[in-house]
Amino acid sequence: MHKRPPLPHSQSRRQLLQSLILGSVASALPSTTLGAQSNTIAAAARGTAPVIHGPVVDLVVEQALVNFTGQTRIATTINGSIPAPTLKFREGDEVTIRVSNRLQVQTSIHWHGIILPFHMDGVPSISFDGIPPGETFTYRFKLEQSGTYWYHSHSGFQEMTGMYGALIIEPVEDEVQPVERDYIVQLSDWTDEEPLRVFNKLKIQSDMYNFNQPTVGDFFADVANGGIGLAMDKRRMWNQMRMNPTDLADLSAHTLTFLMNGSPADANWTAIFKPGERVRLRIINASSNTIFDVRIPGLPMQVVQADGQNVKPVSVDEFRFGPGETYDVIVAPSDDAYTIFAQSMDRSGYVRGTLAVRANLEASVPRIDTFEQLSMADMMGDMGAMAGMDHSAHTAPIAAVDHSAHAAPAATVDHSGHNMAEDPLALPSKTVRHASTEYGASVDARIDTPRSNLDDPGVGLRNNGRRVLTLADLRSLEPLDKSKTPSREIELHLTGNMERYSWSFDGLEFGDSTPVHMRKDELVRVILQNDTMMTHPMHLHGMWSDIENENGELLSRQHTILVHPAQRISFLATPRDVGQWAWHCHLMFHMDAGMFRKVIVS
Repeated sequence: MHKRPPLPHSQSRRQLLQSLILGSVASALPSTTLGAQSNTIAAAARGTAPVIHGPVVDLVVEQALVNFTGQTRIATTINGSIPAPTLKFREGDEVTIRVSNRLQVQTSIHWHGIILPFHMDGVPSISFDGIPPGETFTYRFKLEQSGTYWYHSHSGFQEMTGMYGALIIEPVEDEVQPVERDYIVQLSDWTDEEPLRVFNKLKIQSDMYNFNQPTVGDFFADVANGGIGLAMDKRRMWNQMRMNPTDLADLSAHTLTFLMNGSPADANWTAIFKPGERVRLRIINASSNTIFDVRIPGLPMQVVQADGQNVKPVSVDEFRFGPGETYDVIVAPSDDAYTIFAQSMDRSGYVRGTLAVRANLEASVPRIDTFEQLSMADMMGDMGAMAGMDHSAHTAPIAAVDHSAHAAPAATVDHSGHNMAEDPLALPSKTVRHASTEYGASVDARIDTPRSNLDDPGVGLRNNGRRVLTLADLRSLEPLDKSKTPSREIELHLTGNMERYSWSFDGLEFGDSTPVHMRKDELVRVILQNDTMMTHPMHLHGMWSDIENENGELLSRQHTILVHPAQRISFLATPRDVGQWAWHCHLMFHMDAGMFRKVIVS
């Protein structure tokens, strides 16, 4: 047996927000009513999700008891299990999924990444009314895609309390990359605290769960590396911007227990293989608030699918992905056992499983990587990268310079003033346009020199000696259509204020925002610019996001895009269905705090 490191301690904003809060209150009820209900609620099955083959499926949403940390709590389950049953369909199927609600509050299921009619998308107050207590809703749609996807509640904090599962759509033709073994590796996070209470704590003190705060030791390390002047200037810069270079995640292992297929690290979920076999791992980030870095020490991973879409195989040692994203990797193990290791981005904890030739084997579990703070390049983009850490010439908050001269709303950008020989929309705009709504108390920074480098793996993964996947590495296996030029460009900024724990688009929380309008079948370029210091997994419902680089080259097709701090990312989208869609950060608390927008396709 190999020793492993000790586990961390973890054992219309109007109408829509009303439904979110109702669901949140429901998720807060279990621990307060546990004593009265514990004799009547069955224990949840966990560790191995049952598999249901379509095309007709019945799902039941109800409460069940769980114990991940030594404390018994009530979870929200589908058919009594965590994760929920794995649903297996076939491309071209017309599926019928009947969802019965046995909770005392509304529920819903969103089919993440699936292209379908808007009224089947499962977002209360956007695409349908939700599923009331005691009622059954029938989802019915045709599957026109294949690959690895997942499904989850879009009501309150139910997803955070266990309501998520894998959705596998087999292709009509044979898999491009055939394998001998095929496993789902679903990562998630769990808290014994009431989710609504956790959310309220963050609203009061946004760094409540951040245990990586700068220390006196860090200051003296800066002095040793660059002198007292540089160290003082660094502290002054962060203080002026009212930010903390350690704010990588809102929640940490102080309150979260990380799970792999519903099992904590010490349960050692295991996938069995025979020597000489190729194994496909369908890795899904089904967490509520955690960005994971995944690797299998000693075993290269060949990435063959991203967000359900086949990509040209690329060999890596590690990848980072946020809630909502999926990666399929193929491995060719030769030793008896390997550790599947997923550590949180803030390095506060991890979960692991084992790939082995038989049960009850373990491989060495790596120590969690050293925590790295955000750099000025992470906060200021190209300006920070060029200036390094020497900012002595600056006496004002660099990231919050006043740009009122061009502060007009910039939801739709007009390039008619650009002096380009070709169509001004042939390439993504590099001109930053801050909306006038960004100049308010809900925004603590605006970036004027964003970076568009898609080859950046992100803080904590740079130059770590491992081959780390980036967006620049991904190329769709089937070339994406570049024959048309987009009709217009929509620029939206991801904004927030950490002290207020406010998150938004263009400085507007959901309840104060207006919808983004698109036309059916039009080709639109979308530019997302992250003006915050946190990484956001952005999910646009109802259509694909075809990522392009700054030269206009189309790379890969995604449904969820991880946008780094001070980064500017461009993609093309073509709405296929008329209706209303959701667009939000997939960090659940960021969505609930306001980083949510309605999209209307007409």
